[in-house]
Amino acid sequence: VWKKCLGDLPVTWQKFLWYDITGFSGRGRVKMDFYKRADLVMKKVPEGRVVSYGQIALLCGVPGNARQAGYALRTGKAGQKTAYRVVNAQGYLSGAGAFETCDMQRLLLEKEGIRVLWTEKGWKVDMKTFGWKNTIEDAEELRREFERLGV
Repeated sequence: VWKKCLGDLPVTWQKFLWYDITGFSGRGRVKMDFYKRADLVMKKVPEGRVVSYGQIALLCGVPGNARQAGYALRTGKAGQKTAYRVVNAQGYLSGAGAFETCDMQRLLLEKEGIRVLWTEKGWKVDMKTFGWKNTIEDAEELRREFERLGV
């Protein structure tokens, strides 16, 4: 089942994700703590960039778990310091309920120079311009950090 989900990804990503999904390393089973991983991913998002819930889940090694990433941020299990940098896959600000005021996320993003525009569907960030385009090197660095910390 998981190999089918990974089939469309580049081989390097498949190897990276298969390791985490199965929890297998050459040394035995590895316990995965999604919330600690999500916190580490969030700390890596550069200032002036946004990330999607799905991108967080993918970098944590569980593609398709965008809702779990949202839960982690909403409940504070993944840290709160940079939670305002997370938007949905289309770039819409969708976490207003997690902030002190309904416009706080927009204001914090604008403070970092991220342009947030009003549309008929709500406030939106242009993901092509302001989305974090992480590299395979970023993903590998995170994987090494997960291994080092045992998460």
